[in-house]
Amino acid sequence: MTPEVASLETERLCRLAPVIPVLVIEDAALARPLAKALVKGGLPVLEVTLRTPAALDAIAEMAQVDGGVVGAGTLLSPEDVRAARAAGARFGVTPGTTDRLLDAAEAEDLPTLPGAATASEALRLYERGYSVQKFFPAEANGGVPALKAIGAPIPQVRFCPTGGVSPSNAESYLALANVLCVGGSWVVPADKLAAGDWDGIAALARSAAALPRT
Repeated sequence: MTPEVASLETERLCRLAPVIPVLVIEDAALARPLAKALVKGGLPVLEVTLRTPAALDAIAEMAQVDGGVVGAGTLLSPEDVRAARAAGARFGVTPGTTDRLLDAAEAEDLPTLPGAATASEALRLYERGYSVQKFFPAEANGGVPALKAIGAPIPQVRFCPTGGVSPSNAESYLALANVLCVGGSWVVPADKLAAGDWDGIAALARSAAALPRT
């Protein structure tokens, strides 16, 4: 898969809802009902971070949910890319980007949202063909003002900012012309996940899905 084709697919996914839930799952048994609750609430695109031993099994479970599109976040190596693809991930997300990661994603036909933190990194990815990127960590890197400033000289690149995005600032990000969607973990609070409060999670998802964007 070429970077240009990958970017078309990641843009399509980013346009499905204003928020992509960023999920840290410790128990794969919770994955399928969690995905159903989020999809029911209007958030079909789900990022499972590869930060726990259960992550790959969780991706495999979520891949079975109708209407959901599950991807793998925190891809750090070509091995992560291959394992995520084998588990059923339909897209990948990186916190930062290396050529080895991009080579692996392209070889595995895994559409990828590559991480960038600076204008130079964004421009380098754009030169390779990636016009849709992850801005991470968003708040630590200057937040809305920084992303707006990057968009002025590089309007061709659109972003999914992640890292410190919350209900209090999500609308400010979504109002930017170069933002397609945001990523955030607030939609799935740890206490609601542990309690299996699927109705509560679906309600949070509905609120997130209703956020306005440009």
